[in-house]
Amino acid sequence: MNAENMWEAFAKKNNLTEQTYEAWAFGAQADELAELVRRGEKTATASAYPLYELAGDPLPKEGEYSVILNSREEAVCIIRTTKVYVAPFCEITETHAFKEGEGDKSLSYWRKVHEEFFKNALERKGLNFDEQMKVVCEEFEVLSDVIF
Repeated sequence: MNAENMWEAFAKKNNLTEQTYEAWAFGAQADELAELVRRGEKTATASAYPLYELAGDPLPKEGEYSVILNSREEAVCIIRTTKVYVAPFCEITETHAFKEGEGDKSLSYWRKVHEEFFKNALERKGLNFDEQMKVVCEEFEVLSDVIF
């Protein structure tokens, strides 16, 4: 199913006429991370703030809906953002790392994989990573009533 079809069915079922959504896939391991979200194990994500600044993109906002895609751009599930905050990379908490649901869910694992991911993403844009870099932290809920 594609994002548009999933959203239309969800919006109709929930009488959402004024709401919009974004459709996107996780930048690394899209299939694995989408499945963690679908199962409710991943309820948070993090992005490099400098990339938002560079592109002039707005930060996510509480209450926004997203259709999560896999690597084939197939819709996997719908989420709603419940919390957004910005923190330096070096101040990301164990709680946030656990909510991301990846690896062993530890802060050390989170730092290792996110430092590597952020370094690569920033280098492609001519930017450098450092531990004071701002990170956009987003928490969300999986809308379990998405059944098609």
